[in-house]
Amino acid sequence: MNRVTARCVLLLLPSLCGGQSWAQDAAPHVEEARARTATASPHVALVPQRLFGAIPISTHSDEAQKFVELAVDKYENNLLDDAIVHAKHATESDPQFALAYAFLSFAARRGTPNANALARAKALLPLATPEEQLLIRWMTSIQDGDLLPAIMAMNDLLKRYPKDKHVLYLTSEWLYFQQDYDRARQMMETTLQIDPNFPPALNMLGYAYLETGNPDPAKAIAALKRYVELQPGQPNPEDSLGKVLSYAGEDQSSVEHYGEALQLDPTFIAARVGLADTLTLMGDYSNARDQYDRAISVAESSRDRLHAEYQKALVSLWEGHLVEGRKLLEGLAEKARAEKEPYAQFEIGFARALLATNAVDEFARLKSLESFLQGPVAGMTEVDRNASLGSIWRERARTYASSGESDATDQAVHQLEELAAHTRDLVIENTYESAHGYGLFAQGEVANAADELATDLHNPLVLRQFILAQEKLGNSAGAEASRTRLKYLRASTVEWLLVADSASNKAH
Repeated sequence: MNRVTARCVLLLLPSLCGGQSWAQDAAPHVEEARARTATASPHVALVPQRLFGAIPISTHSDEAQKFVELAVDKYENNLLDDAIVHAKHATESDPQFALAYAFLSFAARRGTPNANALARAKALLPLATPEEQLLIRWMTSIQDGDLLPAIMAMNDLLKRYPKDKHVLYLTSEWLYFQQDYDRARQMMETTLQIDPNFPPALNMLGYAYLETGNPDPAKAIAALKRYVELQPGQPNPEDSLGKVLSYAGEDQSSVEHYGEALQLDPTFIAARVGLADTLTLMGDYSNARDQYDRAISVAESSRDRLHAEYQKALVSLWEGHLVEGRKLLEGLAEKARAEKEPYAQFEIGFARALLATNAVDEFARLKSLESFLQGPVAGMTEVDRNASLGSIWRERARTYASSGESDATDQAVHQLEELAAHTRDLVIENTYESAHGYGLFAQGEVANAADELATDLHNPLVLRQFILAQEKLGNSAGAEASRTRLKYLRASTVEWLLVADSASNKAH
């Protein structure tokens, strides 16, 4: 089995994660790169100011330091807009403070990427302290197309600050977004050993307990209830609890907690969309549309507004009105193109491909999306652009494989293999593995197919194929465990709609 990950030099400290290091055979290259970095870095005298009392930083401005600490705190508590505002204030207080620009770009990547802040952080890097440089390199590198520098900086940060809860949280959150849910969970649990009342770790654990190989909804809900207790009066804990309860199928409780979040902040758009999503899954389509309309009215960015409009368009599909739903998506795609919002363009375009009436139409839509993403896209990070390309090529491989077109399947898989090797991105590696799994399944290599598909089981379509492979291998216990895992992927998405329709048709 081809493992691009084995070439990615993804090293984690065993003391933190309790597991074997990734790609230990590549460690000498890491040491050489570290030596070169140390040699190239200019000497910067330490200053008494330290970020959260731990990491020496280069700014002489008390205000800049305080604003960055506030920005980190807001980011950790998922108040992204506030984090960006405080990071901007830090750059204004000290225009030469590299870490302020790095964190500004780091927080902005979750919404509208800030290319200027990213470039400024890189330009000011030599002015930072050596410890500060590690944090800056990690924050800026995770936004680039090659994640190896980010991995190296992360490892050095964890070695230097193994018991700093902020370093542990920020890096474990990134591992979560890289779909390394088990290691993310282990690191967040380590964070809680250092500070049992650290709300951000409890928040992410609520999600991680459902995303790991053996979902544990009881632990997930307990972690988030503790999160709510620690932050009374804040909407995000209630929003997170509402989401996880929805994943677990506890819809009425989900609606109640979303309602609590919106009582605290009626403009909290994540809770408004989450409430509408849960109502959609409950079949309460009229109220779902009303909640999406409310979300659209309070959206402060085109990305948030178009996502709410997209989710509202999907309601017609859930109602079974496929023609109407496709027309709504077609109009929304034109709107996203006119507004030049890249994330909406991909989200809507990919859904239209998945919902195409035939393979020819689907391939045409995928080709159009691929052309859009072939080079750098304004307003989209390279990491997200590459992940979007990966999704396109995996879907192409899936469709070609189901049509028996082995050569075309192999071509799509090869494209993904090269992208995974180039980016060292675990999300793309998982996408490559599952695409390969589709091809192997079509060729009758079911055992190898199951092995490859198993790397990417957060995707409902991949997990459905994995269940088919297990059934074909006679592994009834494994298939049943996977069906249990599948139910925790329940969401108001096109992928879940396709899986749910397939299960419904099979039942009938």
